[in-house]
Amino acid sequence: MTKNNNQDGQALATTEQNNALAVVQELSFNLPALSDPQEAMEVMADNLAELGGNLRFDKVKIPSGGGLSFEVIDENGEEKAVTELIGVVIDHYPINAFWENKYTGENNPPDCSSMDNKIGTIMIDGKPIDRKACADCPHNQWGSDPDGGRGKACKNMVRIYLLQEGNAFPVLLTLPPTSTGNWRDYMKRLAGRVKSVYGIVTKVKLEKDKSEGGITYSKAAFTKADELRREEKQAIKTYAGQLKPYMRSVAIDSAEYNVAPEDDGQAVNDDNPY
Repeated sequence: MTKNNNQDGQALATTEQNNALAVVQELSFNLPALSDPQEAMEVMADNLAELGGNLRFDKVKIPSGGGLSFEVIDENGEEKAVTELIGVVIDHYPINAFWENKYTGENNPPDCSSMDNKIGTIMIDGKPIDRKACADCPHNQWGSDPDGGRGKACKNMVRIYLLQEGNAFPVLLTLPPTSTGNWRDYMKRLAGRVKSVYGIVTKVKLEKDKSEGGITYSKAAFTKADELRREEKQAIKTYAGQLKPYMRSVAIDSAEYNVAPEDDGQAVNDDNPY
């Protein structure tokens, strides 16, 4: 009887291992973090320790002038143009940034910034000198744009970290005010179907639009490309939790803001991109 029990137990263990292997082999989205989340996190911890906790994410640029290609960094560290981005959004949050002087192409930090679009930190010579509520700031009011029109001097943006197939680290895509409306609509569609963004493979493409003044600009549009299974979704959430402190600590710079007209379709009383 004991021998039979041992054989049954071994057979059960073998079956469970085979089932687990089948899940890994049949993953609908190839991510290193999904095949072995524990090993991926251990490797990440070792690598981040070597980097001293200073992790830099490649940034994806939205073009100006109505271009329909993103600018991304390839495996050789060179820029290339792609017409779409496909991956899993592992983090997203609103940010605000205000530059006293008009953008000139230099990579300057903002004079005031907020990592949650609620409390802004005012900087002078790279040092924080004061904090204030974004809702009460005159630069964050509609019609405060120094170039005129109904826009704001402070730019309300959304950061999206997109984990692409075959990569261990996400890229950072920062949406300018002209694209946040499309992002909100996408999130509302997912919420209406009780879908978590962690469980969805998202496709991002660019579309052209025109301002009230007739200026053509580019804005991001979002659609669902695929849906992850429960096991994959849980692995993504675990992996995202490991990276979150690093994704939330990246300083804002002017490279994240692509100068463009304010979104004509954005409601003037909707200050929160979420």
